[in-house]
Amino acid sequence: MAQSKFSDDKPAVCPIPHGPRGAMAPESELNPLNNMPHLSQDRAPHQKMALSRERVVSSIPRASTSAAPGDSPYASSCPVDHSAMGKDKDKEDANGYWEYPSPQQFYNALVRKGWETPEESVDMVVMIHNFLNERAWQEIIEWEKMAGSDVSKLQLARFQGRPGTLSPRARMFGWLAWAFPDRFSNEPPFDRHDWIVRRGPTEANPEGEEVRYVIDYYSREDESDENEASFNLDVRPAISDLSSAKLRWKKLMQEYESGELFAPFRDQSSSSDAK
Repeated sequence: MAQSKFSDDKPAVCPIPHGPRGAMAPESELNPLNNMPHLSQDRAPHQKMALSRERVVSSIPRASTSAAPGDSPYASSCPVDHSAMGKDKDKEDANGYWEYPSPQQFYNALVRKGWETPEESVDMVVMIHNFLNERAWQEIIEWEKMAGSDVSKLQLARFQGRPGTLSPRARMFGWLAWAFPDRFSNEPPFDRHDWIVRRGPTEANPEGEEVRYVIDYYSREDESDENEASFNLDVRPAISDLSSAKLRWKKLMQEYESGELFAPFRDQSSSSDAK
């Protein structure tokens, strides 16, 4: 379980907008394969301030067989497709890495989804979004090292956002908060992603084994610095077979022995007393 902080001169905020939703895009304008619209770099109607159109290349390798934009069966809850779009061929997946949306694309996506977001906050939302994804990938690398994988060949094949679906683990911590409110926080994760990670090819599996990872994103108040956004990322492989179950058990024992098993989910007041 990773605790991450993002420093800026603005107060800590959850990177996912929770404001009222407006009208969604007509179904005729959505790609039926992933229920996602194509998002341009054009300025949105009624947009008052200019937003950057620059896209940032992530450190997350993209599988060569990952579907092209608009074709992936895994539609992310992140409002835009992270794969390269448009006519910028210099950046278009040139190095085989996933590419983050520009602030303009991100804002267009929020507008299309009916989420009200102040234009001046978009840059910060995009930075936090990118920061959390990078942190999640580093956590996956640590898991894969424990599994004995060649991490130099790891790739993110596809992903799916499931913000309205609690994972069994998140639900368990909710029960613990109900039973022990003085020890556990009752704040659910603000987002959930399922990432399909492809390991390097082996003799037994020339195509590379695919492993599903579940990522729960928690916001966490940090009284030490009001300008520092704090988050807990609960990253782990889904228990889909015996090998993943063994890996989860190994990690569980490590966290239990170190005392960090429940630390990220304890009530904030308890956490402060423990510091």
